[in-house]
Amino acid sequence: MKLHELKPAEGSTKRVKRIGRGEGSGHGGTSTRGHKGAQARSGYSRKIGFEGGQMPIQRRLPKFGFKNRNRVEYKGINVSVLQAISEKLGTSVIDIETLKSAGYLSKSQLVKILGNGELAAKLEVSANAFTKSAVAKIEAAGGKVTVIE
Repeated sequence: MKLHELKPAEGSTKRVKRIGRGEGSGHGGTSTRGHKGAQARSGYSRKIGFEGGQMPIQRRLPKFGFKNRNRVEYKGINVSVLQAISEKLGTSVIDIETLKSAGYLSKSQLVKILGNGELAAKLEVSANAFTKSAVAKIEAAGGKVTVIE
């Protein structure tokens, strides 16, 4: 084997388009940019969402609605779930730490107790918010409600 016989492996190289290297390269003259227009100029960069002059999709689609930046999101937990937790853990005091340890909350979620289901156990429940029906059911079972701020 001699140096002039060396060749790269089959399929390992591709013909690179050498732009702006004279007419003999096939890509001289306008250097594949066409004639005139913004794209032919140096320093041109296309804006995000540009569709060749067609009205971009973010301007064609309607905008509506309102997103309140100050909205407070609560994780809703029903009274029936409180009943199941008290039976499972054997406790009558249910607070945010109890709900986190039972796997119903992540670390920074706020809790709202909802009134769906039945409650037989006498529970002391502390949460960030309660519905009226939840308060009525907990107090009807002889329990106590505490709102955490």
